[in-house]
Amino acid sequence: MKPRTRPFDIRARLWAVGGFLGLAGLALVARAVDLQLLNNDFYQQQGDARFLREIPIPVSRGTIFDRNGEPLAISSPVESIWANPKELLAHPDRLPQLAGALNMPLEPLTQRIAQRADREFVYLRRHMNPDQAERIIDLGIPGVYSQREFRRFYPLGEVMAHVLGFTNIDDRGQEGLELAFDDWLTGKPGAKRVIRDRRGRIVENVDLVRAAEPGRDLVLSLDRRIQYLAYRELKAALLEHRAAAGSVVILDVPTGEVLAMVNAPSYNPNARESAEPGSQRNRAVTDVFEPGSVIKAFTVAAALESGKFTPASSFDTSPGYMPLARHVIRDVRNFGVVDMTRLLTKSSNIASTKIALELSNEQFYEVLRKFGFGDATGAGFPGESSGVLPTPRSWGILEKATISYGYGLSMTPLQIAQAYAALGNAGVLMPPTFVKGARAPGRQAVSPQVARTVVGMLETVTGPEGTAQRARVQGYRVAGKSGTSRKASVGGYQKRYLSLFAGLVPASNPRLAMVVIIDDPQGRDYYGGLVAAPVFARVMDGALRLLDVPPDQAEQWYVALPPAPPPEMSAELPADIEPLPEFVGGAGPE
Repeated sequence: MKPRTRPFDIRARLWAVGGFLGLAGLALVARAVDLQLLNNDFYQQQGDARFLREIPIPVSRGTIFDRNGEPLAISSPVESIWANPKELLAHPDRLPQLAGALNMPLEPLTQRIAQRADREFVYLRRHMNPDQAERIIDLGIPGVYSQREFRRFYPLGEVMAHVLGFTNIDDRGQEGLELAFDDWLTGKPGAKRVIRDRRGRIVENVDLVRAAEPGRDLVLSLDRRIQYLAYRELKAALLEHRAAAGSVVILDVPTGEVLAMVNAPSYNPNARESAEPGSQRNRAVTDVFEPGSVIKAFTVAAALESGKFTPASSFDTSPGYMPLARHVIRDVRNFGVVDMTRLLTKSSNIASTKIALELSNEQFYEVLRKFGFGDATGAGFPGESSGVLPTPRSWGILEKATISYGYGLSMTPLQIAQAYAALGNAGVLMPPTFVKGARAPGRQAVSPQVARTVVGMLETVTGPEGTAQRARVQGYRVAGKSGTSRKASVGGYQKRYLSLFAGLVPASNPRLAMVVIIDDPQGRDYYGGLVAAPVFARVMDGALRLLDVPPDQAEQWYVALPPAPPPEMSAELPADIEPLPEFVGGAGPE
C-alpha cells in the first residue's frame, strides 16, 4: 500500500520565493543606501583617485625695480611639458612624433621615459614658449601634458648681472640680490582640486585648497641710468688699456645707498650657459686687493684725529728715500719738505711712514677700523669679503710703515667707496645698502672737522700739481686720490698693476662717492691717474647731471677748463707710483 503524500502547495512555494526575492531586493536597496548615502567614502575615494587631482597654482616671483621704478628682473609665464611614463609607454608608436615635436633624438627620449616607468611624472622639456607647448599638447599624445611655470628675465642683461645675480630653473635665487632676497621675492604656490578627463584635461575646478601668494616686489637703490653709464665707461677703459678686469662702485654719500656697481668682463644672465668660469662673481664685494696710495687719506685722517699733527705739520722727505729696519722706503723723487696737503698731492710714502711711526699701533689701527677696513660692510650681499686688517699686536715697524701707504692690508672696492663716502659725510660711516630707503644708523669714524679738512686736502690731487688731473669734472670741485698698486704673488710682487681712483663730488658738499679699479692694464699707461681717473670723470660728468646735482659755480659752465695733460708719459714718473722698494716685507710700488 502506497504511503500518503501531502498535496503539492504551489501557492506556498510562490509566497516563499517571493518573500526571498523581496528580502534580497530589500538587502540590495539597503546596501545601495549604505554605499551611496551612509558609507560612501570608499567609492568616492576610488572615483577621486581616477579623476580628481590636487594641482599646484604657480605664482610669479616678485619684480625687482630700480630706484625710479624701472624693471630690472621680471618673471615671464612659460609652459613645461611633462609626461606620465606609464601612459606614454603604452603607446610606443607615438614616441617618434613626440620626439620630433620636442626637437629631441628619439633614443634618448625613449630611454629617459623607460628609466622612469615606475613613476607618474617626468619633465620632458622645461620653460617652453606657450605657443610651442600648445602645439605639442594639440597632438593628443596619451600621457603628455603641460603645466604653467615662470622664467626670470633680465632686461639689462650683462649691465646688471653681477648685482642682481640669477635664479635656477625652479625660479629660486642662486647668486646676487636674487639670492640675498630670495625669501622676500619668492611667492607661496597655491593648490586647487580639479577633475581631469582620461586625457588629463581639466574639465572642472572643484575646490580651492590654498590661495596662491605672489612674491613681493623689491625696489633697489640702484639707478639703471648710472649703472649703464658706469658699465659702458668701464668696458671702454678695459678695451683701451687691454686690462683683465675692472670694477666701479658709486654710493650716495648721505645715505650709503648703492647707486651703481659694475664689473667687467660680465655675462648675460639670460644665457648663462655661455658664461666663462668665474665671470659670475661680483668682484666689487668678493675680491680683495692691497689699495696702495688711496689709503693715504686715512693715514692723514688718523694723524689729525690723534691730535699730534695739524694740517700745517711738515715732514722732510729728502733725499727721496728713507732707510727703515734694514730696508728702504722710497718716493718717486725728492719732494723735500711737505705738509699734510702736499703729502696727498704728491703721494709721499716717506711722509706717510713718518706719520705712522709717530702714532701708536692702537691709534692707527682704531681709525682704520672705524672706517670699516677689516670688517664686512653690512650690505648683506652674498659672499662679501671683509678684507684683511692685521691686528696691531702683529705690527712691526716695517709692517706699520707699509700699511700707511697701502700695503700689508687688503680690502674690497665697496669698502673703499664706503670709507671715502664717510669722509664726505662729515666723518659718519654709513652702512651701504642696495634697497631704496633702507637707511641704517651710521657711526662717527672721525670728527667732522677732520673729515672736512681731509676732503679739502684731497681736492689738490685733481689740481694742477696733483696726480689725478684727469679726474676733474667741469663745473664741479673733485676730491680724490689715485693709486697704482703692484699685484702680489707667491714670493713677492709682480710687474703687474692695479690702477685705482677714489673720489668725491662735489667736494664743496659731497653727494657721490666713487671708486674705479682697473686690473692689470697693459702698455705704458698703467697709473691710476691716467687709467682709472678718466673713467671717474666721464661717469661722474653724466651721473651728476642725471641726478640734477648743481655745479659748484654756475659760471664755470661757460668757461672751459684748461685741457688735461696729454696721454704721453713725461720723463718724470707720476707721484702716485714709485720704483720697487728694496725690501720684501709686504710692500711694493703703488
